[in-house]
Amino acid sequence: MARTAAFFDLDKTIIAKSSTLAFSKPFQAGGLISRKALLRSAYSQFVYVVGGADHDQMEKMRKFMSELVTGWDVSTVREIVADTLHNVVDPLVYDEAVQLIEEHRAAGRDIVIVSASGTEVVEPIGEMLGADHVVATRMEIAEGRYTGSIALYAYAEEKARAVRDLAEEHGYDLAECFAYSDSITDIHMLEEVGHPFAVNPDKDLRRVAKEREWPVLIFTKPVALRSRVPLPPPGPTLAALAVGGAVALGGVLWAGARRRKIGA
Repeated sequence: MARTAAFFDLDKTIIAKSSTLAFSKPFQAGGLISRKALLRSAYSQFVYVVGGADHDQMEKMRKFMSELVTGWDVSTVREIVADTLHNVVDPLVYDEAVQLIEEHRAAGRDIVIVSASGTEVVEPIGEMLGADHVVATRMEIAEGRYTGSIALYAYAEEKARAVRDLAEEHGYDLAECFAYSDSITDIHMLEEVGHPFAVNPDKDLRRVAKEREWPVLIFTKPVALRSRVPLPPPGPTLAALAVGGAVALGGVLWAGARRRKIGA
């Protein structure tokens, strides 16, 4: 029999809100972003939660996060994110999502987290959830600093392409696979599998799900991740290339931002 997998978006599907909003204050304390950018982060997060972000906004986010991290020192970011993951961030996950992950795992399916957030935020959360694979946005590094170029922007069609590539690599039969997301921007990923599900969908995805008779799931029980899944001890896996927090934070900062270069 061909292998199968369950593909999960992260924010607002597994995580009850932005998985990286808590990185704002640690990055400010570490000197990586200004107080003005911090306030803009909070406002932009509010806009995202209330109304979602359309394609043009996401493109502005992509441009800003490239500018934001250009010149940032890898070791500085690694130190901040590793400390934050273990001492500050306690993401609120939907209990229903964690239970669903456990059910898929019990059925012998691989668990794959697919997110537009930065890989070094998504990977440790995926590790805590027992994910087999993680697909997330990746930034390029040169001489210990982030160049501002994006190696992979795991958004919209790129998510779907990443799912196809992973299926080919691991022999998944996509017709027998499952996928879960809250956003219309993930329509391409949902169309790749035989069993798509809309989770707490935005209005556009809800409309499409109704037209195509896709199941709609409503998750309402956020719980602290650490109360649901034991946190692994600190180590290189969690700290490696920890710019993910910066990348995901850049995803909610875009208006009129200046490029910030961080010294060694």
